[in-house]
Amino acid sequence: MAPSDVAFRHNQIAVHDSQLHVVEAGDPRGVPFLFLHGWPESWRSWEQVMVIAARQVRAIAIDLPGVGESTGAATDGSKRQLAGVVHQLIAAMELEEATLVGQDVGGMIAYAYLRAYQNIARAVIMSVAIPGVDPWEEVLRNPYLWHFALHSIPALPERLVQGRQKEYFDFFYHVLLHDPAKITPQARADYAKAYFTDSALSTGFNWYRTFGQDVTENGQASEGPPVETPLLYLRGEHETGDIHTYVQGLRGAGIAHIDHGVIPNAGHFTQEEAPEETWRLIAGFAGLQV
Repeated sequence: MAPSDVAFRHNQIAVHDSQLHVVEAGDPRGVPFLFLHGWPESWRSWEQVMVIAARQVRAIAIDLPGVGESTGAATDGSKRQLAGVVHQLIAAMELEEATLVGQDVGGMIAYAYLRAYQNIARAVIMSVAIPGVDPWEEVLRNPYLWHFALHSIPALPERLVQGRQKEYFDFFYHVLLHDPAKITPQARADYAKAYFTDSALSTGFNWYRTFGQDVTENGQASEGPPVETPLLYLRGEHETGDIHTYVQGLRGAGIAHIDHGVIPNAGHFTQEEAPEETWRLIAGFAGLQV
């Protein structure tokens, strides 16, 4: 839990057809860092990092459109459309020289943002393969990622998971965390609640159903000019795969300036497993001393 001396400010901000739930900590005049969560989580996955970051910067996290306390249009699930919503939010909040940080699906959105817009200072992508960017095809062949296929089937996963969100999500926390205790029972209950409605559950599965569209759109983007915005790619020490393969894939797709780092004692849910080290690497990339 966050210490009592850190105040979180909650707002609903209108962006196109959505009301986005936006949570902030730190100096409202500070340098902005915008955090995007993945599946099956919400803004709260960044809570511990925000507590640390708020000492230095303006830390901002959102519930992605259609889940948690964000309401209204959820987009079609494609990462380009979601990046467009983030772009509108950055404009609405007048965030200048922002650092965009995304984990899991949030990292896919951050990549789509890099390809479409040039108005951020830097980006951080964590613990994810990018559709259409090496080693995407290799990742798809991993039998332990069976849920990619299941989640892509129309309607079926909703029927299987509705009413069983907590039990279903718990499976992934157990498998993908280095230490499953790092996501507390309260956090797990909060995440299940974020996907409790039929529409929110479908929103999360639609992020998987649009992977084919993401592959096409990312491939088209790679044919354009290189991305000059600096990128940091992070993975947990206990994630499968060689981080250098991911870095080479991103560089080959046109990311001109890329750094990378491995977070010790962490698996897939890196920011919750090792929040101090996660922030240390992000802050260092941004030229801040911790």
